[in-house]
Amino acid sequence: MSDENKYSGVWPVMLTPFDDHREIDWASLGKLVDWYIASGVDGLFAACQSSEMFFLSDAETARLVRFIVERADGRVPVVASGHTAAGLSQQVEQLHAIAGCGVDSVILISNRLAQQEDHNGAFLLNLCDLTARLPKDINLGIYECPYPYKRLLSDEAVRWCAESGRYTFIKDTCCSLETIKRRLALVKGTRLHIANANAQTLLASLKAGCHGYSGVMANVHPELYVWLCRNWAAQPDKALRLSNYLSVAALAESLSYPVCAKDYQVSIGNFATALCRSRGAGSYYSSHEQSTFQQMVALGREMKALLALP
Repeated sequence: MSDENKYSGVWPVMLTPFDDHREIDWASLGKLVDWYIASGVDGLFAACQSSEMFFLSDAETARLVRFIVERADGRVPVVASGHTAAGLSQQVEQLHAIAGCGVDSVILISNRLAQQEDHNGAFLLNLCDLTARLPKDINLGIYECPYPYKRLLSDEAVRWCAESGRYTFIKDTCCSLETIKRRLALVKGTRLHIANANAQTLLASLKAGCHGYSGVMANVHPELYVWLCRNWAAQPDKALRLSNYLSVAALAESLSYPVCAKDYQVSIGNFATALCRSRGAGSYYSSHEQSTFQQMVALGREMKALLALP
C-alpha cells in the first residue's frame, strides 16, 4: 500500500481496557480492535494518550502494541507511540522497542522533545538529534499530545519533518484551520500526512486537503467519521449536517474522558469495566455526565439512520 493511501482516513486513538485489578484486559482489547476495523477505520493509533500510555510500563506498552499489531493482522496499518520518557537515551530505547513490534510508523510526542519554557529552536535541535539516533528504515510521526503540556509544531519543524523523508504522520491538535492550511502547504508533495484531531475544524480541513481524522470521538462513533472523510465532497448537504453534529458531540470529551468512552464500550459489550489508571470514575457516575453522554450517543444513532449506516 502506498503512503498516500496508508496514512489517510480515520485513525482512532485507541483505548486500553483494564480488568477489576486495573491490569490490561486482553480479551476486551481484542474485541476493541475488531470493532474499530468493522467500523471501517483506515488505521489504528496505539499507545497514545487515550491508551493511558503515561500510566503503562515500557514492558506493558510493548506487549500492548505487539498484541494490537498481531490482532489487526494486516487488515489495517498500526502506528504507535509510548514515547513518554524525559531523557534522550530512554526515549531512544522506547522508540526502538515500539519499532520492534512491527508498527507502520513510530510516533514521537512533541512535548517530550523540549521543556515547556524552551524555544522552538531548542525543540528542532532535539528533534533532529533524536531522529538521527533512530534507524533510517523506521517510519516516524509526531503527535501534539496535550499532556503534560501541549507543544504545537512550528512551521520550521513541520517543514523539516516533511523534507527529511522520514516522517509520515502528524496527529494535529492545533485546532486552527489557518494553521492546518499552512501545514498542508508545507507537506505538499511529501510523505507527510496530517490527521486532524479536532472535530470542529474537520470538515473545513478536509476541504482544504487534510488527510484525515485522528481524535478521541472515534472511540464512540468511528463509522460517522469514516462516512464524513469518504463522502464530504459527493454529499455536501449531509456532510454539513453530520459535521454540525460531530462538532457538538465532540464536546462530550470533557465528560471524564476516557471514562465516558470506556463506559460506552461496556454498554456495547466490548469492555468488562470502565476502569482507568489515569483518572477515577466518581464524577462521571455521580453527576449528570453519564446521562449527557448517553443522550449524545442516542443522537448519533439518528445520524447513522440518516446516512443509512447499520
